Amino acid sequence: MKTGTPAATTAVPTPLRLGTLDIATAVVLAPMAGITNAAYRQLCREQATRGSASSPRAGLLGESHGSPGLFVCEMITSRGIVERNPKTFAMLRFDPGETVRSVQLYGVDPQVMAKAATVLCEEFGVNHIDLNFGCPVPKVTRRGGGGALPWKRDRLAAILTATVRAAEPYGVPVTIKTRLGIDDDHLTYLDAGRIASDAGCAAISLHARTVKQAYSGQAAWETIAALVDAVDIPVLGNGDIWEASDALAMVRQTGCAGVVIGRGCLGRPWLFRDLADAFAGRDTQTLPTLGEVTAMVRRHAELLAELYGERHGLTDLRKHMAWYFKGFGVGGDLRRSLAMVSSLADLSELLDRLDPAQPFPVTELASPRGRQGTPRDKVVLPYGWLDSVELGDEDLSSAESDASGG
Repeated sequence: MKTGTPAATTAVPTPLRLGTLDIATAVVLAPMAGITNAAYRQLCREQATRGSASSPRAGLLGESHGSPGLFVCEMITSRGIVERNPKTFAMLRFDPGETVRSVQLYGVDPQVMAKAATVLCEEFGVNHIDLNFGCPVPKVTRRGGGGALPWKRDRLAAILTATVRAAEPYGVPVTIKTRLGIDDDHLTYLDAGRIASDAGCAAISLHARTVKQAYSGQAAWETIAALVDAVDIPVLGNGDIWEASDALAMVRQTGCAGVVIGRGCLGRPWLFRDLADAFAGRDTQTLPTLGEVTAMVRRHAELLAELYGERHGLTDLRKHMAWYFKGFGVGGDLRRSLAMVSSLADLSELLDRLDPAQPFPVTELASPRGRQGTPRDKVVLPYGWLDSVELGDEDLSSAESDASGG
């Protein structure tokens, strides 16, 4: 591997403790719908393990020696768990090396969330539950879920309290992920942090954007610092971390206990190696050649084929191709073929056409990846949602149907 500009080494965060869990590297892989399945979690965990190895120049691939960081399963709907929906249960798959099983849970009904937490702990051996109150997807917010829910302080408190109590007998910590609020005029993050602390949550993650922003604009890191000052539980920062140096800068500027990585790792699972190195005080940066990227793609394909079968696994891989080869001189025809790959043999033949010596495109460093877009004209909410910060006795359990996003 080649070494680029060294990351800053000041304000290196300490290991993160969540209840009974000790997270050696205070880095969390954000749950992303359709992305953070067992195969991708394993890929990222392997890279974090390379970075945490005794040698800072450990290989891109190789034998695993641990699981630094926290790698969260894509969001699971609580009602799907309680109703024992086969498709929901199929998402709860973990590889044998996943010693810390982490799941993000979505829901709006306290009782359903508590029951789902019990199933996760009792039947799936989950070690950590994160609760989603940050999803900006309209079909979620229009039912009062995701990033819209913290506006109703009483409902948020009821869900957090019920879920923490359900997980407590199993020694499973519960955390919460949220956003700044619905929009600049309806901020909720400080109240959400206090409610989470009072309910017994082990930590809170803050994506420093509003629901209205979605993934556009710039994350307001100063709000992470404000939340750190307002609560007595660990705060994890999320938003605009594209390189390991960004993570250290966030910790230095905000005092957060760790970071959450979402879009920054798309097509770049080796970012977790850089983060492990940076958080351990080692000044390294992974700049893989095109040959090393193709080795990563092959590994990803193998893991997906093991998880889903070859055809389904390779179909799932297609969406990652543009991210893996962003900035490389690959050629339009080959890119299109890679985006339509359907077998391991076809993939190998296509990858063999690439120049393995081609250097990493440094212009892609510190560059946004994945969804960006523009702010929403308005956030879609239930009728009268903003009239009061309390829900009262109104039942919004129907909001759990047909929910997705993160």
